[in-house]
Amino acid sequence: MRISRKKRPEKPLMAQHKRNKDLDYPQVLVIDETGKSLGVMDTAEAIRLTEERGLDLVEINAKSSPPAVRIIDYSEFKYQKEKEARKQRAHSHTSDIKGVRLSVRIGEHDLANKQEQSQKFLDRGDKVKIELILRGREHAKLDLAYEIIRKFIQRIDAIVPIRQEQEIQRQDHKLTAIVAKK
Repeated sequence: MRISRKKRPEKPLMAQHKRNKDLDYPQVLVIDETGKSLGVMDTAEAIRLTEERGLDLVEINAKSSPPAVRIIDYSEFKYQKEKEARKQRAHSHTSDIKGVRLSVRIGEHDLANKQEQSQKFLDRGDKVKIELILRGREHAKLDLAYEIIRKFIQRIDAIVPIRQEQEIQRQDHKLTAIVAKK
């Protein structure tokens, strides 16, 4: 299968607003930089007014009749909109399910590392799926496997308050449990 090497254009952070000469409406509703409505006027007259003030005429609402435009500094307006979009994107973290694999023969140091890793995932807002895979003769030590997962959950709970989303379940050669931060 051929891999496409074309660079896809990045999606803009915010919608593009028409400004000055790009406005193709016969009349517009003009709002000045203080937020006061100047009323409906011809687009050419509104552009002349903004050029006198050294600002830009930016489309705010194209769907209204007539379209609403504002007299503002476009670069400042664009900066504020991008800042809002970045802030919104930063707060829109969706929680994923991150996996941590244990074994019946896991050492104390490895268990501590897995605990730190789980704590980091939980602090970030993700859920943690704890898996313990049984191999060969380990199927005979099912009680030990359940105990390892229970102790691991208690160790995490001692540091980060958690709730158990899914109780310990057995699926063929695997024991799984899902925990999330309270």
